[in-house]
Amino acid sequence: MLPGLTAASPRTPPLTVFMTADAVGGVWQYALDLALDLDRRGIGVTLAVLGPEPSADQLRTARTIRGLDLRVMSVPLDWTALTRGEVEAAAWRVAEEAARSGAGLVHLNSPALAAIATFPAPVVAVAHSCVATWWAAMRASPLPPDLAWRAELAGEGYRRADAVLAPTRAFAQATAAAYGLTAPPLVVPNGRRSPAERGHRTPGGAGPSPFAFTAGRLWDEGKNAAVLDRIAARLAPRPFLAAGPLDGPNAACFVPRHLRSLGRLSDQDMARWLAGAPVYVSAARYEPFGLGVLEAASAGCALVLSDIPTFRELWDEAAIFLPADDDAGFARTIEQVVGDGAIRARLGAAAKARAEAFTVEAMGAGVLAAYGRVLEAAPRAGASA
Repeated sequence: MLPGLTAASPRTPPLTVFMTADAVGGVWQYALDLALDLDRRGIGVTLAVLGPEPSADQLRTARTIRGLDLRVMSVPLDWTALTRGEVEAAAWRVAEEAARSGAGLVHLNSPALAAIATFPAPVVAVAHSCVATWWAAMRASPLPPDLAWRAELAGEGYRRADAVLAPTRAFAQATAAAYGLTAPPLVVPNGRRSPAERGHRTPGGAGPSPFAFTAGRLWDEGKNAAVLDRIAARLAPRPFLAAGPLDGPNAACFVPRHLRSLGRLSDQDMARWLAGAPVYVSAARYEPFGLGVLEAASAGCALVLSDIPTFRELWDEAAIFLPADDDAGFARTIEQVVGDGAIRARLGAAAKARAEAFTVEAMGAGVLAAYGRVLEAAPRAGASA
């Protein structure tokens, strides 16, 4: 047994976890996959959803997890709230919901909440992304006031949490540097269930062959969609398809001129497109992990990625890397890979082999180890001596 996670008995009820999430990006997939793994291990999860409400297909996916208690909170995220007061009100509402759940541990995927509210159980916070590290990757100037107060909350949340996790060493180090943390967060790489594990059939030939493909929050400047659009212009008439929302909850918007936008796709539709074995492209300038890349790699897609620290850490020798703003270099490389079946097959096999290390089970084991250390230091009520 992991420290702090002893077998249940009449005197020691099984651990339950109160977790926050949002339905805007990769945190949703992370939370559902982790909740499923915890459920399989006999750990119940209450999932409090902040920000915009989940879509119908997102809700259907969540309801397939037997032990998941889903609660849609209708409160703003810290990075979309208009004022600090809105974040403070949201934090106390979430803390009250955590208390009502009776959970023995609180897992915050929005660490800023820990800066404000007092939670009824030990807190594990996860650094998925934040305005300070985003700004450091995207700008050379100091944080503007509207982002500075959000960064202050995130930093204080990290310091108050009983443990902080991050999905890569590169992002853990960037987080520690941005907030002056005495030690970097503990690294627990993200994992993702394969399409087969998620119950999706993935027949081949889903799209034009061969073609280029990308996925993500296209409205987020860190994804560098403007460069992808220029790449698409250079590739024409070869298709370059882009999955993901064009409008963000923070009023950001991207209008493609050359990319073929597919909009936000369900898990099943995403699996169908990836089954066509496209060349998967990301020119991101900021990416703490990149679940879209992992999904493509798991499907055996060849990867052409921006040369940023997180991608190097995860995919070195399993992808081709180029400078993030080299649209001409990206276009030449994509054409080369698309036009050579042997290169495409070799890169796809290398990516798929690397992806096998990033399983949901490995992620769950790493998160549980962190839970155990926290609970050992501050045992939950009812734990035996």
